[in-house]
Amino acid sequence: MTTRLVPYEQLDSQQHARLLELEVRPAQKTFSGDIHGALHALVNAPQGAIKGFALLNDEWPVAFVLLKRPPCLPAWADADSASLHALQVDQRFQGRGFGQACLQAIPAAARRQWPGLKGLNLAVDSDNQPALKLYRKLGWVENGEACKGRIGYERRMVLAF
Repeated sequence: MTTRLVPYEQLDSQQHARLLELEVRPAQKTFSGDIHGALHALVNAPQGAIKGFALLNDEWPVAFVLLKRPPCLPAWADADSASLHALQVDQRFQGRGFGQACLQAIPAAARRQWPGLKGLNLAVDSDNQPALKLYRKLGWVENGEACKGRIGYERRMVLAF
């Protein structure tokens, strides 16, 4: 497995086309949305407020994630952080460590994009146990806050740099 995290704008036309084929399992769409919604948010955001990253495996996209900063940073996120959204691993590649690879690469990518960043924030549905387990394994910690989200209660997690 040869992976690298690449900013969306650096993808070539074949990689863009392949990214549009990324699909998550129907049950996961509730939590992450789909690639079309994520790309819509990315291209319609104010300049520099949202960055998209594709995880490439042997040069083909297998996962995608968004990072948000002001003015798109959610109210629950720390002002000196970026918030993580729409993490999606193509269902054909799940269970092979690509979600973990993406999450391990995103802090360095975030710091390159925004050098003054102090950390990352995310909100995860309390019922999304596989995601919670992975985030905890990679050093994310709950900040003690939970609130009503789109689906159920969400837990707030932070990863400090």
